[in-house]
Amino acid sequence: MVSAFGLMTTVAGCGLMPGDDERVTLKLVAADYGDSEANSSRKYWDALVEAYEKDHPNVRVDVSVHSWNDVDKKVKDMVAAGEAPDLAQVGTYADYAAAGKLYEMSELLSIPVQANFLSSLAEAGEVDRVQYGIPFAASTRVLFYNKKLFKEAGITRAPRTWSELATDAEALKAAGVKTPYALPLGPEEAQAETMQWLLSGGAGYTDNVGTYQIDSDENVKTFTWLKDELVDKGLTGPADPAKLNRADAFSAFAGGQVGMLNGHPTLMRIAAGKGIEYGTAAMPGVDGSSHGTMGVADWMMAFKQNGHQEEIGDFLDFVYSDENVLDFSREYNLLPVTSSASDAMAADKDDAALRPFLEELPTSELYPVGKTSWAQVSAAVKESIGTAVGQDTDPKTVLGRLQRMAVSAENKE
Repeated sequence: MVSAFGLMTTVAGCGLMPGDDERVTLKLVAADYGDSEANSSRKYWDALVEAYEKDHPNVRVDVSVHSWNDVDKKVKDMVAAGEAPDLAQVGTYADYAAAGKLYEMSELLSIPVQANFLSSLAEAGEVDRVQYGIPFAASTRVLFYNKKLFKEAGITRAPRTWSELATDAEALKAAGVKTPYALPLGPEEAQAETMQWLLSGGAGYTDNVGTYQIDSDENVKTFTWLKDELVDKGLTGPADPAKLNRADAFSAFAGGQVGMLNGHPTLMRIAAGKGIEYGTAAMPGVDGSSHGTMGVADWMMAFKQNGHQEEIGDFLDFVYSDENVLDFSREYNLLPVTSSASDAMAADKDDAALRPFLEELPTSELYPVGKTSWAQVSAAVKESIGTAVGQDTDPKTVLGRLQRMAVSAENKE
């Protein structure tokens, strides 16, 4: 295994490794993408580190893997205790960058590796136009639909507009489908379902210059449509949207109870494992015209505290080799974050099922993770956005409250 483009050096002019009588230990905290011990991310990192250390006897890489429920807190506690890891692979980076605790990406990676990241992901890793967050894994969202249920309802193709989606949902309901459209606005990942709908309505969480616009006219119209045309007509489920989590929506789809839902690549494996014949399509837009698609990325960041800049950079060049990026992406049904690995996946017939997601990634829009306020805003969306489609609720009121909270959080940065 070699680093991207055959390079094993760091930024020009830097030495490779310390002398034979020294041994540098890099500490890496990573998130676990597996759903069991059999496919824990621990196995991926163990194999990668073994290969790296074989050719770098003076460097030891100590990896600890934690669940997504625990990993962010683990890193936060280590930093607070003055024991920051050298590297952390988690879901956010902005707070640490704003506090001056991270290396800039340009201080670490070789120029070919820097240039190989997909531009939309690289830009999302910036704080004040300086990249600190290094993309590690990515995914996009598409519409999944149950082909068997569509056929039974007389539907011949996936919806392309909101109007078609509502019509198809009505047809599915008339055919006896329990949940025509699953709308997970519960606390697990409501910020994702929300963002995809906001984008398909022509807006998003922020405007073109990064200012929060949660209660914009377009966003209010989006949630008013969801409430009036789907929720109030009994076309959503299998639970109240405010209480429905993504995992439960996926499970219901895999159980053959859901006609349509917004999903990411992991759903392919879940559905196929239950024998569900499904199709995928671009998420319908308000009028069928081109609109933004949501992308999601997880991040690698490097802390300055221990001063292992050269060793960190060399190790990361290895991490981002095509072989390693593709191994990780294929193991967990995720998308490569580099152009060369993306091209390789797109050209491989064995990865054909991921092509709809790959096609969306280069132009996808990501959460505003470069804002230190985003963590607070995201938590507020998870907690309350489901009430925007509840009975006797005005979506404009809920979105207005979230907008005021977002502005307040932003002003405290």
